[in-house]
Amino acid sequence: MGAQREAPQALSAGHPAERDALAIGRLASTVEGLRRELQQAQADSAGRALIEMAVGVLVERLRCGPSEAAAQLDDLAAKAGTSPLELAADLVNQASTDRISALAGDFVAASGKPAAAALRLRRTQADTLSRSDAHSVAQSMLEHALRPLGATAVAIWAAHPDQSLSLAGGAGFSEAETHRWRYVPPGVPTPARQALDRREAVGHAAIADAGLPSIGSLEAPGGRLAVPTGSGGRLIGALEICWPGPLPERTQSLHRQFEALAELAAATLETWDADAQGPFGPTDSAFEELRQLTDGLLDPCLILSLTPGSDEGPLQFSIDHVNPAFVDFAGRPRNAIAGARLLEAYPLAAEPGGLLGAVEHTFATGEPFRTGSMRLSAHVDGVPLSTHAQVAISRHGRRLAVVWRLDDGAPRVARLLHHAQRLGRIGGFEENLTTGQIAWNETLFDLHGLPPTARPIALSQLADHVHPDDRQAIERFLRTLLHHRRPASGAFRLQRPDGVARHIRVVAEPVVGSDTQPDMVRGAYQDVSAQHWTEVALAATRDQLAQSEQQAAERARLALQLQHAIMPPSRGPLDLSGLQAAVRYRPAEKDHLIGGDWYDALTLPTGEILLCVGDVAGHGIEAATGMVALRNALRGLAATGAGPAQLLTWLNSVTHHLTDSVTATAVCALYQPGTRRLRWARAGHLPPVLLRGGRAEMLPQLGGVLLGAVDQADYEEGETHLRPGDTLVMYTDGLIERRDDSLQACLDSLLALSEGATGEQGPLGLEAHLDHLLRFSDADTDDDTCLVGIRVH
Repeated sequence: MGAQREAPQALSAGHPAERDALAIGRLASTVEGLRRELQQAQADSAGRALIEMAVGVLVERLRCGPSEAAAQLDDLAAKAGTSPLELAADLVNQASTDRISALAGDFVAASGKPAAAALRLRRTQADTLSRSDAHSVAQSMLEHALRPLGATAVAIWAAHPDQSLSLAGGAGFSEAETHRWRYVPPGVPTPARQALDRREAVGHAAIADAGLPSIGSLEAPGGRLAVPTGSGGRLIGALEICWPGPLPERTQSLHRQFEALAELAAATLETWDADAQGPFGPTDSAFEELRQLTDGLLDPCLILSLTPGSDEGPLQFSIDHVNPAFVDFAGRPRNAIAGARLLEAYPLAAEPGGLLGAVEHTFATGEPFRTGSMRLSAHVDGVPLSTHAQVAISRHGRRLAVVWRLDDGAPRVARLLHHAQRLGRIGGFEENLTTGQIAWNETLFDLHGLPPTARPIALSQLADHVHPDDRQAIERFLRTLLHHRRPASGAFRLQRPDGVARHIRVVAEPVVGSDTQPDMVRGAYQDVSAQHWTEVALAATRDQLAQSEQQAAERARLALQLQHAIMPPSRGPLDLSGLQAAVRYRPAEKDHLIGGDWYDALTLPTGEILLCVGDVAGHGIEAATGMVALRNALRGLAATGAGPAQLLTWLNSVTHHLTDSVTATAVCALYQPGTRRLRWARAGHLPPVLLRGGRAEMLPQLGGVLLGAVDQADYEEGETHLRPGDTLVMYTDGLIERRDDSLQACLDSLLALSEGATGEQGPLGLEAHLDHLLRFSDADTDDDTCLVGIRVH
């Protein structure tokens, strides 16, 4: 206690300068201690927020209260031999599916140890949630996640649509540096701008060597890494990290950490008040006041400012804002005007005595401008539009307020009427019958092929400018209008001075004076030439269509006659050397679908019986003539005594070389009565159906391409022996095809239909069997159908 009492005595006994130095040292020590305590408090706050997240996870999983969950967290940490903070980070990582949890899982899988990086990131995330501004978030990132990696500064950039950047938050930079870099104009190639343009992280070993301007180039001249930040698939900013020395090696783990920090920065930028900050830091209060003032006006108002970069040349002004009462006299929406340059929106403002001259004068001198009438002009889709308005211009700092008041609504109505007349090619006129004065609008001069300076044509002279055949129609029109004093209309062919004839429709009404006599006529001419020629073309098309339909019907009738002449729809049973044969042909339901199905059954000179069915691709007269050519060719080839496969090989050559682009399918069979041997071959056709003993089956699918597809083709030949009572049916696809079923399903249906062809006395006769197949077939393609059936005696 004595020593403690002697210290103040020694202090008081020393020199005054020594006492001051000692006091300053103690004060500095106290400030340093308070700073460490503040940092520790901030760290503890982030740790408490992370623990609260973990407690929330336990509450949800254990269905318990917050107090029990907190006790359970402490108990689990004690049993696991780890701190509650590390255990909390593990629980949050397990419950999350973000980059931080993935980073923690990769680290644990690689090392089997808790992820320190993930813990730092979780603490950063927890601290970020409690921060209200981007600068505090940047400070938290730097202290918790980046200083352990050797970084000394970090910046969070917000991107704007005009390619400029704003410093939303930063840590580790001096106040002067932060203020100097609060806004980066478009076109400055900073690392953050590079990362946004490339949409990927961009690193530089030393920012001083890269030659790129950026924040903190002197304070942190070493490595620099910029990572783009985004939300919802769009880029909204960038995270820029600074090192005093070289850029650390970018391992997969570090890459994951930086991406996680970028996500935290994106979450901060999502809530960052860009309007409150603006691209130049805090919003220009003078502009805000001017905007609020103009928004309260009932007249249209624009706020102009000098366009950046126009100081050294002709002055250019940009339209920064238009108030809610603004209505463009040219009818364009407000968003098409706001943000544009004055001369882009209103190029005719540069005319002598126009709006631009008044704006430049007010901007240069500060003198308010006011006029009772100024011509305002614009071009919309090549159409010049103009009106007159009262205009007032005043300067407010570096900005101008331009207020105009249109005379009334007449210019807008006139503009709409002008567009309607231009689009409809309508020209209005008014003729004073007493004074002879005539008024035409611009469209009417164009309709008549006259220059705007020409004298308008009076109604009494109209007959001299129309086609001679239409003069009586004009006389009836004028008699109704002027004599009977009733509205009238008419149509005529106008013969213009340039030799062009136009089809015109005219409507007019008389304006009757006090003496019940018309003293004025108002009306309109409309150019209906396009409509007239369209009607002429439609009439010609209708005539051509009717002629085409007549020709198609005639071709279909000829094709049907040709088919019936060669292949009648039905033929009575033929007795061919112990073999009963019958044929059926069903034409397509629609005449234009008449196809090329064909059949044949005859005894050859060799004693064998030729049986064949074919189908030429297509419909109409071409398919019918192709069918006749192939049927006759096969008959001639069969007389040689060759087998079915050879016959189809020859018939394929005939189809390929001697017909005009014809393709067909066919099945050909030769039956020898003495041995009941049946040889057959197929060219892309459906196989025959054999009905034996009440059971139906398909003959084997032999190989063979359709006829006419290739120059040379070989066909496989099959052989079977028929028995007494066997029924063999050859057919075309019109018997079985259904639009919504597979081919195999259609064939199975045909087999079932064949087995069901029985009557009260047992199996049906051959002709009744074929009729049964045609009647009960469920084919729905409306195609023609051909059947050949044989039954062995």
